[in-house]
Amino acid sequence: MGRCIARFVVGCVAGLLPAVALPLLMAAPASADDVADFYRGKRISLVVGYGTGGGYDLYARMLGRFMGEHIPGKPTIIAQNMPGAGSRGAANWLYKVAPRDGSVIATLSQTTPTDQALGQPGVQFDVRKFNWIGNTSVINNLLFVSARSGVATLEQAKSKPLAIGATGASSPSVLYPQVSNNLLGTKFRIVSGYPSGGDINIAVERGEVDGRGSDSWASMKSTHPDWLRDHTINILFQIGAKREADLPDVPLWSELGQTDEQRQVLEILSGDVAVGRPILTAPDVPPDRVRALRRAFDETLTDPLFVDAVSKANMEFHPIGGEALQDVVSRIAGASPQVIAMVKEAIKIKDVRQLPGDQKPKEGSSGEKE
Repeated sequence: MGRCIARFVVGCVAGLLPAVALPLLMAAPASADDVADFYRGKRISLVVGYGTGGGYDLYARMLGRFMGEHIPGKPTIIAQNMPGAGSRGAANWLYKVAPRDGSVIATLSQTTPTDQALGQPGVQFDVRKFNWIGNTSVINNLLFVSARSGVATLEQAKSKPLAIGATGASSPSVLYPQVSNNLLGTKFRIVSGYPSGGDINIAVERGEVDGRGSDSWASMKSTHPDWLRDHTINILFQIGAKREADLPDVPLWSELGQTDEQRQVLEILSGDVAVGRPILTAPDVPPDRVRALRRAFDETLTDPLFVDAVSKANMEFHPIGGEALQDVVSRIAGASPQVIAMVKEAIKIKDVRQLPGDQKPKEGSSGEKE
């Protein structure tokens, strides 16, 4: 009898195994199916916090052409522009008004986390609560001077005044030399009001100014490879989270700080580069949809059709993923009050000279298309 009962119990357990295992095996696919069911037949709005034709708009639209194919359910992605207040209007809308279901993604200014950390006017969001999907482009910026100036290092720039060309008063081309003056002891004389970076390059060639406050490494390589080949300029530092692979001997701005506090300030102000041209979605989006959007972002950047389109458009994509970007944003927004106070002191404008006859760019504008 005992053996019969034993056989019965074992048989019942064996008979139950498929029924018990089935839900466990189906758990992961069911989640994927839920995401696909949500997105199937839908449109995702891709909100661009700037007007048409600028870098943020072009990069976002290029990504949007292909990313939908990599999202479960293959939704259509439609770009719409929402310019205003350096993309803060779009950021506030995404935080307070947009659906929190993953049907809206956006691209905002790289300065969005720093704006919050510094308490800039008009900020009505917490960047740490956004779900960051990825950054399409991480390319370091540079501060360079003409080799004719006789200055090859930042240390030398502490003893010799140099005229540095810049665009608008709130642009990186003013920020980098100004903070270097305030924090590191350089003697840059900032000449702002140039309509574009190209105009500053011409001024450097003519000897009107000694250097340029900010240029991207990618732009430098594409517009003036001759300057690099002929050693026409000296790059004093690069701004970013890590050195560019092909600029291994040029120091990071953040490496030039003399104290831990100075390095923290420079790291925060360099964080904009890591944020780059970000893609993000609203707070409280279901985690499985956030994971699907991040996976789709990663897959799009390696899609052969996307890579071919980017190549034909002469665009450079150097992405970082959503989780890494979320960490960068959290570090910037979570800086201590003491460090933020130092940042605010470091960015005070103390010596910016406007070019005579040039119209002063509107507040919040760099003088260039974003």
